[in-house]
Amino acid sequence: MKHTVKERFLKYVQIDTQADPLSSTFPSSSKQLDLSKELCKELDEMGISYTTNEAGYIYAHLDQNTDSYQYKVFFCAHVDTAPDCSGTNVKPIVHQNYQGQTIVLPDDTTQILSPENHPNLQDKIGYDVITASGLTLLGADDKAGVAIIMDTLYQLKNNPEIMHGPVRAFFTTDEEIGKGIAKVDIQNVDADFGYTLDSGDLGCFEAENFSADALSLTITGVSAHPGYAKGKMENAIKIASEVISRLPKAEFTPETADKNDGFIHPTRINGQLESTTVDFILRDFDTNQLDHYEDLIKTAAEEALQQYPGSQYKVERKYQYRNMKDVLDKHPYVSDIALKAMELTGVKPKVAKIRGGTDGAGLSLLGLPCPNLFAGQQAIHSRQEWVAVQDMEKAVEVCLEISKLIV
Repeated sequence: MKHTVKERFLKYVQIDTQADPLSSTFPSSSKQLDLSKELCKELDEMGISYTTNEAGYIYAHLDQNTDSYQYKVFFCAHVDTAPDCSGTNVKPIVHQNYQGQTIVLPDDTTQILSPENHPNLQDKIGYDVITASGLTLLGADDKAGVAIIMDTLYQLKNNPEIMHGPVRAFFTTDEEIGKGIAKVDIQNVDADFGYTLDSGDLGCFEAENFSADALSLTITGVSAHPGYAKGKMENAIKIASEVISRLPKAEFTPETADKNDGFIHPTRINGQLESTTVDFILRDFDTNQLDHYEDLIKTAAEEALQQYPGSQYKVERKYQYRNMKDVLDKHPYVSDIALKAMELTGVKPKVAKIRGGTDGAGLSLLGLPCPNLFAGQQAIHSRQEWVAVQDMEKAVEVCLEISKLIV
């Protein structure tokens, strides 16, 4: 078997697909369509049928090559990259036969990767490690997943001796800004269950994730001329700052949270004297905790406003995604198949929880059970992001084994 995942990945990461959280269009940035078009071209070359929509989604279908099968499976990845770090002019560098050395990224020599600050590098001796050049993220989240799925389709199409059931690929846009399945057509996915390829180190398997909501707190203050403001002005910017300062600091924050802990996280503030809005994200594995976090914000606002009788606050909360565990617990065979595939390919599973979300969470809640498989991505959303070629190749092997196990 000659893998194509490395070459595909190196091509994909050089296509800028950064999502825009401030956009209301689908996709949020038109440049995401550049990668969607490339994937369609490659599917045409492989002779695999597909459909697309205006949001840049791709639904690819590969029929079974055996008379009977138990299930139809899909593999899912997103083409966009995070807005947290530049994805423009990505220059991938392949560090062949890595031997444990410190890697200094050439375009910004303050960006240094070593086994000390990236412990997983200790397990990649002899592997080919790919980084960016130091000025951008790499885009392994989730172009590693995209490349793995495309190589899986390529291997199935070009190795007819691999007996497999119906295999689908589903590529989404805008996953990084919480809109990855906003335009999904479940009928077009045409599968019984699936897996996102959107996780970390070799063997990672995740069937549980955060429940998530967005919350906006708007403070309406009292405006007055600053030269004559004594006893009149109630500055909404200052009030909003007081609200934030009253929130817990030793718990329920990203800086203090780990493992099963959730958090309240202010992500953006847009303020003027008379009106200021603070945007929060609320995260927890226990969905009921999101109500508690909203109550903490309201309590902080009410306490702060006791000093400002002319001011008011308003809270708006929006659903984002929910813990897929509630669905997957009802379909244990979905996880069993993936874990069996890892066993058959010599991969030791690392069962964990996602301290975030994936498209799989939303798809699970829509009736398509969809846990998360490793894609090898490391240090995501940062200029020190990296991935090992051999981990991506092993993920292809796991996907091929899953395709065989559904027969």
